Amino acid sequence: LSLTPGEARSLKFSEAVADYAQKGFAAEFVLNADPKKAWAVGRRTEKSHHLILALEKALEGESGELVLTLRQESEATAKGTIDAFALSMTDNRHVAEHFRLPEEIRQAISVEPDKRTREQAAKLAAHYQTLSPTIRPYRERLDQLEKQRKALRPYTTVPIFRELPPEKRRQTHIQVRGNYRNKAEEVSPRTPTVFPPIAERMPKNRLALAQWLVDDENPLTARVIANRHWEQIFGVGIVSTSEEFGSQGELPTHPELLDWLAVELVESGWDLKHLLRLITTSATYRQSAKATPAMLQADPENRFFARGPRIRLSAEMIRDQALAVGGLLSDDQFGPPVRPPQPKMGLSAAFGSRIDWETSQGADKYRRGLYTNWRRSNPYPSMITFDAPNREVCTVRRPRSNTPLQALVTLNDPVYIEAAQGLARRIIGRKGSPESKVDWAFRAALIRPPTEAERNRLVALYRDSVREYEKNPAQAREMAVHPLGDPGDGADFVDLAAWTVVSNVILNLDEIFLKR
Repeated sequence: LSLTPGEARSLKFSEAVADYAQKGFAAEFVLNADPKKAWAVGRRTEKSHHLILALEKALEGESGELVLTLRQESEATAKGTIDAFALSMTDNRHVAEHFRLPEEIRQAISVEPDKRTREQAAKLAAHYQTLSPTIRPYRERLDQLEKQRKALRPYTTVPIFRELPPEKRRQTHIQVRGNYRNKAEEVSPRTPTVFPPIAERMPKNRLALAQWLVDDENPLTARVIANRHWEQIFGVGIVSTSEEFGSQGELPTHPELLDWLAVELVESGWDLKHLLRLITTSATYRQSAKATPAMLQADPENRFFARGPRIRLSAEMIRDQALAVGGLLSDDQFGPPVRPPQPKMGLSAAFGSRIDWETSQGADKYRRGLYTNWRRSNPYPSMITFDAPNREVCTVRRPRSNTPLQALVTLNDPVYIEAAQGLARRIIGRKGSPESKVDWAFRAALIRPPTEAERNRLVALYRDSVREYEKNPAQAREMAVHPLGDPGDGADFVDLAAWTVVSNVILNLDEIFLKR
């Protein structure tokens, strides 16, 4: 109670802060008259405690007598009354704020600035940087940038190895007959003696090894790269064992050509586009792939390049090409793996529900094969059929097979059905006769016009399909819509289904899978 001359009035406390409070007995409970609530310190009665009460309105310019009445009437702490206490008052407005600070911060503040430890100074700086309103805009901007940074993080991360300082490197010894317990002389980092050594001035570390790999004096790296790009284009390298250039590999069929390509690659500044342009514009690559009986007898595997390459595309290229011709392939780049349609494997009961994945939605269904989610234990079925490796081991050179399963995939797999439906929708968007539409579709898929015989057979297939689907509209709708989706109002399902059949045939021609 505040007593001023001639008048008495009540003062209200607006805030209560204590150095310690028993759980469930907070300091602010002293501000209400509820007998079931109280401030208490539990079993910590062996040391003194303090309670800070802040007035709702400061006393400024007033005189009189302050009377404080302490009532200990709480039913919750009937046996926990205060034994001894002292009262003090201050005009410092920040005292309550001070006692709300964590204990370690209060202790650090109580120490003179020049006597604080580095740890105390760091804790004080970290604490007040989160509270200061002057840096709030910068802190909010930092939080925003941090969220953007996390959104840019790749789906997976690759650990970066750091080179150990010399004193922490292990000693490496020759292990006699492979026995790690039978050690011979110590060895140090060196390159094979058959190649030029790393310069003596260079430290024997990974940077020096990388520079040695692309050094002009090292003949192997450029040869291997040139050979692998030749293999990508011709189907077989000048050295057929592209993964083995050593004594167990095959000798080059054209060693002078390989050397020339390697030198050209180095002198162009390791310009791979220049190398690819050089190979693909050569007369050797631009030859016809047609083989006469004499050619097949003299060089059945075309190791001496008497004719152009005739090789099947890789698994990813076959899928991407079908989607591209159908107008469905997404050109989005980067990001996490996607899950294109695949047959339901029915393995969830034995191996868990995550084996049968849920197909990605929208454009992610049609991302390039490079982005397909891959499990070594359960690889993407259609790509495995076309000899994609399961990635259990590193594979430099893929085998190429020709099996009936591959035709079953391109005829029936949902991805290739969607591609055929996409091509059909592109076809019906063009004006003209069935013959002109066949010509356009053939060029879109094979980059050449059809022969007269090819055109006639495809037009006849289209007309036969129209007659069949006119008899069965439900089947026509199924062929036109599933799985790609409804083409929209006004669609002629019979016409669309017939062109889907024609597109499926075009996308299954031998020529579309082979480079020739």
